[in-house]
Amino acid sequence: MNKLIIILNKVLSLFCISLSSVLVLSVAWQVFSRYVLNNPSTFTDEMSRFLFIWVGLMGAAYTMGQKRHLAIDLLPMALEKSPLKLNNLNIIINLLSISFAFIIMIYGGGNLMLNTLETGQISPVLGIEMGLVYAAIPLSGLFMAVYIIRDLIELVAKRRTLAS
Repeated sequence: MNKLIIILNKVLSLFCISLSSVLVLSVAWQVFSRYVLNNPSTFTDEMSRFLFIWVGLMGAAYTMGQKRHLAIDLLPMALEKSPLKLNNLNIIINLLSISFAFIIMIYGGGNLMLNTLETGQISPVLGIEMGLVYAAIPLSGLFMAVYIIRDLIELVAKRRTLAS
């Protein structure tokens, strides 16, 4: 499992860096063409929106894998005195998170992507299948699920040592 996580971390970080770089170049060209050339580029506007979707979702998956995702820690702080209770709470949180990843992102996002591909919806300017844009949802959900499974395995192992 550790090799898979190491590879996934490397691939996602490089992918996010690449997407972000192209996004910055696209926005810079959009600004330059609009304000300097007085001839705004239409494809960079649409491309930037699609890249932003992918950067946001892939970045969220990568951030979850690094355990740096947004969290409200009011309840865990209240349970801090009991490591076993805190560990159990983290297991419950991860079970809720993996349910969200599977039901909403993988299943729901996958259906959205497949339905859009079936209807043949094409982006107006770039001319690409919109289903490819929506593919970011189930893909990031899959990556999140892998990270959550890793975390659950660690938490269950930790629970065994705390309980004994």
